[in-house]
Amino acid sequence: MSDNGPERWTVLINAEEQYGLFPVELPTPTGWRPADFTGTEEECVRYVDEHWTDMRPLSLRQALDGSAA
Repeated sequence: MSDNGPERWTVLINAEEQYGLFPVELPTPTGWRPADFTGTEEECVRYVDEHWTDMRPLSLRQALDGSAA
């Protein structure tokens, strides 16, 4: 990390399919898995914006899909 914060980030996903950014040099936190994308903070934010199109947690989406059936 530099004095201004990390220079490289990785995109992570949790079990609810929510996205987050995390510094590359740190170990992946429990409950998260890599989304196989790393870059600058700006690049990672762009990746998340393109891929996380439904902000609802997976469990809520599944519950709503089940109630609509």
